[in-house]
Parts: sequence; structure tokens; C-alpha cells
Amino acid sequence: MSDPKDDLYTAPLNGEWKKSSFSAGNGDSCVQIMPIDGGVAFGDTKRRDLDGALRFTDKEMLAHILAVKAGQYDHLIPDGTEL
Repeated sequence: MSDPKDDLYTAPLNGEWKKSSFSAGNGDSCVQIMPIDGGVAFGDTKRRDLDGALRFTDKEMLAHILAVKAGQYDHLIPDGTEL
């Protein structure tokens, strides 16, 4: 039986990247996300030279989204930071 995480890192990144609406508008400084089989991939347009998209299983992504919504990472935002 294979590890789901191993499967994610062998899954091709041949879908369509979606840019975060909170990313810079110039197109070269963006966080992107792409659904892949069994999870999602995160990319950074500043590092297109790297094939190092971060990949998360569906359960990992859900846990992260719930943590963000609950404010668990709010302490990481420096005071006065604006978009």
C-alpha cells in the first residue's frame, strides 16, 4: 500500500493554477493553488524555476483552513500589516 503523501508528490501538476485574490497584481509575486488527485498543490510565481510546489492531502488542507478560520495564526501577522 502506498503512502498518500508519496502519491501527492508524484502527481503531475498539469491542472490550472488559481492565483490568490490577495496576491500582488503584477503577476510575478503570487501565491497559487491547484487541485490535484488526493489534495492540493501550492506554488509561488517568484520561484517558477523550482519544481517544489508544496502539496497537501485533502485532510491536511481542511485542518489548515479550519485553523486559519479559527484565528490560530493571527499572532504571525505583524502589527500594522496591510494588504
